[in-house]
Amino acid sequence: MFKPGRHFLQIPGPTNVPDDVLRAMDHPTMDHRSPEFGELGLRALSGLRTVFKTRGDVIIYPASGTGAWEAALANTLAPGDTVLMCETGQFASLWLRLAQRLGLEPQMIATDWRSGADTAAIAEALQADKEHAIKAVCVVHNETSTGCTSDVQAVRQALDAAGHPALLMADVISSLGSIDYRHDEWGVDVTVGGSQKGLMLPPGLSFNAVSTKAKAAAEGAMRHAYWNWEEMLKANSTGFFPYTPATNLLYGLVAAVDRLHAEGLDNVFARHQRHAEATRRAVRAWGLEVLCRTPEHYSGALTAVRMPDGHSADAFRKVVHQQLNMSLGNGLGRLADRVFRIGHLGDFNDLMLAGTLGGVEMGLRLAGVPHQSGGVQAALDCLADAASGTRGAQAA
Repeated sequence: MFKPGRHFLQIPGPTNVPDDVLRAMDHPTMDHRSPEFGELGLRALSGLRTVFKTRGDVIIYPASGTGAWEAALANTLAPGDTVLMCETGQFASLWLRLAQRLGLEPQMIATDWRSGADTAAIAEALQADKEHAIKAVCVVHNETSTGCTSDVQAVRQALDAAGHPALLMADVISSLGSIDYRHDEWGVDVTVGGSQKGLMLPPGLSFNAVSTKAKAAAEGAMRHAYWNWEEMLKANSTGFFPYTPATNLLYGLVAAVDRLHAEGLDNVFARHQRHAEATRRAVRAWGLEVLCRTPEHYSGALTAVRMPDGHSADAFRKVVHQQLNMSLGNGLGRLADRVFRIGHLGDFNDLMLAGTLGGVEMGLRLAGVPHQSGGVQAALDCLADAASGTRGAQAA
């Protein structure tokens, strides 16, 4: 059935791709062995470093974020190695399964999926590991299934306090370019990223930012030909790749990074936090519950909302999609049909958020979900206060 107007894609990734980034990808395919491509490759790699906030190496794969997960583990670890992980949500659980398939031995710290990583439990596990059996600690910075962030810097501090030599790995697939992240300053050894969220690109690129320590670990670890850092870094030194790259996505990557810097990374992060706070105020005004119950772990990229008991999140999402032409994120894993997720990341502004929350409030009424009116107004008040400077973008 024909639906007028533009579809509202409000899932937490893939996100809307800005028109200028789409136009940048609309180039004739380049010879990926030409001098011109080498220049493009160097621009893409140097630009990415500024977003990861690293002076070290960043590697680009033509793959989804799952590929970058595998590359991080396969380049630095060997079968039988122990990795410490924290089950903050569905994506942390999937990273654990991938580690198991590679023959690693994950040690998982369980949570209720309503907060970020339990840094106290991580610190306790590291202190207890006197033999240094743990070879890596893996943390999801922003858990896309729950809307909870983790304190990566605190995990590094736990490693240092224990005098533990394990590598620190962080997944920033849904936080890169939307939530402040500092690879070098926080002492991360391998950061895993993807193109389709805060970087405002289509799916298809994934990234590893790697420390000197991680590269040293790669010299004696398992080897996968496709993911091999050594081959990639050797070719990347002149802007090239050891196999056919996603050329047109690299055009888009350069444009997307330029766009982030035109706004200013600090402004980008503040915008995401402002939209997240406005969304949470709307949820509370509706009488619904934000899934993340730890304020210091609130995500700036998305908000997961718990449905009232006895009501289906998927049925509500279906009404919103069919009648209002808007997509909301579904619940994943143990949260299936229990939550819906509002993505407010990427190329997004105040009026787009107002329209999104208006659609949610209309959808709640159409689907017969018990709620109170006034959520949109609460969000508008928050946005207006932030614009006028009478209140900060973030609140309790």
